[in-house]
This record gives sequence, C-alpha cells and structure tokens, in this order.
Amino acid sequence: MKIDQEYRDTLRVLSEGSVARRFDPYLDIDWDSPEFQIDPDDPRWILPECDPLGAHPWYKAQPEKRRIEIGMWRIANIQKVGLQFESVLIRGMMQYAMRLPNGTPEFRYCLHEMTEECNHIQMFQELVNRTGLAVPGMRTDYRATSHFWHLGAYLPIVFFIGILAGEEPIDHFQKEAIRDSENRPPAVLRTMEIHIAEEARHISFAHRFLHDKVKRQGKLGKGATSLAYPIIMRWLAGAIMSPPRDLEKKFDIPKSVMKEAFWDSPASRDIMRSYFGDVRMLADELGLMNPVATRLWKALKIDGRPSRFRGEPHRPARTTAA
Repeated sequence: MKIDQEYRDTLRVLSEGSVARRFDPYLDIDWDSPEFQIDPDDPRWILPECDPLGAHPWYKAQPEKRRIEIGMWRIANIQKVGLQFESVLIRGMMQYAMRLPNGTPEFRYCLHEMTEECNHIQMFQELVNRTGLAVPGMRTDYRATSHFWHLGAYLPIVFFIGILAGEEPIDHFQKEAIRDSENRPPAVLRTMEIHIAEEARHISFAHRFLHDKVKRQGKLGKGATSLAYPIIMRWLAGAIMSPPRDLEKKFDIPKSVMKEAFWDSPASRDIMRSYFGDVRMLADELGLMNPVATRLWKALKIDGRPSRFRGEPHRPARTTAA
C-alpha cells in the first residue's frame, strides 16, 4: 500500500527522535542511589486524586499508614499492568511489521517503538521487584485472554485502536500524577517521566497511523470502525485501570467502595471520561463520530468534549472526604 509523503515525513521524524532522544532503564535511573531506595513508610505512596480509589472518600478517611500501604500496592500493580500490556503490544507490532514490504518506513519506526517498549518492561519490572510486592497486574479475566490480544495485529486498524486504548489511560494518569511531583516517590517519578517522554512518540505514531489507514476505508468499513472504536476504548480502559480482586481482599476494602471507585460513581465515571479527550478528538478528525457512534460513546459512559489539542488536561470533578 502506498504511503503518502506527509506520513513518510512523520515516520522519519519519529524514527530520528528515537535515535536522538532515548532512555535506558539501567543508565538513566540510579536504582541503587539513596534517593531511589524504596521506603514502605514514605507518605508519597499515598494515592493522588487522579486515581479512582485515591479520590474515594473511604480511602481518604483511612489512617495514613493504611493509605500508604494501599497506595504502594496499587502503584506497583499499575506498573505490572503496564508491562503486561506492552508485552502484548510488542507481540502484535512484531507480527504487523514482519508482514510489511521491503522499504516501508513503518518497519523502521515499529522496531524503534518495540525496542523502547522492551526498555519500559524492564523499567517497570525493576520498580515492582524493588517494592518486594507480589502484585499480579491485570485482573484474572484480562490476564487469561491477553495471550490472544496480539492476534488483533491481523486487523491493523483494530489493533492500533487497541494500542491507544491501553496507552492513553496510563499516559493521562501519569501526567496527572506528576503534576504534584513533590508527592511522588523519586523512583516512581523517574519511571513516569521516562515513560511519558517516549510514549509521546508512540501515541503520535498510533494517531498518525489511524489517520493514514482509516481514510482509505470504504463507507461500510468506516462505519464498523466507528462502533469498534469506543467499545475497544472502554474495554481496555478497564483492563489497564481496574485493579484485580487481590487489592480488595488484601486490604479488606468494602465491595461497595470498589464498585463505586471502578466505575459506578459519578466522580469515578468522570475520571474514566477524562482518559479519552485525545481519542475523542481523534475520532472527530477521522470522521468516526456519526450519530450511532455518538450514542454508543454515551452508553459506554466515556463521552464528553474532545481535547482542543493533544495532551490537554481534562480535570474530572473531585470528591470530598465524608
């Protein structure tokens, strides 16, 4: 398939950026320095309000020690979820890249991205290991099916929508979390900074990839994409941001609290909606916000205004402690 010059130029810029500005998890993080030591009593583990559980009145009412314990487990588990998702991304992107014809610039960029994602997996796992916590990552049902997600690469548009559905929520969460950087443990802050810096390229590629491919779809294909898009977004947001039952059991969190925090209360649904401002903007740009699709976004409770520009903060309503 012919690639237009604008897309080629984007791929060249992204590939050159991966060469000129890249990070190594063992060169750019001094894991053994005193600053990066993991302290299980550090109050900076307390969850920020951009976390659905961190924003819940029940969590805010807990003693500080309990909030630290829950926060450390939750943050470590999010790292584990991130590396599990990125392993799926690598498997699928490799399948996609190996089918590309010789000479396509997509091949080079895909390999750059996979290299960076391998580094992210090492970085996240190193942080998890140093907490000493046996966090499982995704919920059991998602882990059981994740072994097959990479097969979506045989439907590239669907697969790259899935990539965005996984990348956008965690990118949004990390950006919100580091805005108050003094209240994050240094090791966590550094991994977030590195991930955000390189993920900006990955998200840019997925956006530009979909621009190039969706415009080539016929009316029927585009209609199907408009419906698949919000369904994949909502499903994978649950995979990335909803904790496993282990969290509830380990800390004896009431089921009603977990239900409200993920995602039954108005405040938690606002947090969920805030993850997808950029992808709603992209859906508008791709012509995927037709009347049926718009109703589907609303039914899935991930509707809302699109971003005015990439990375615009969408600040959800905050709850107050009871």
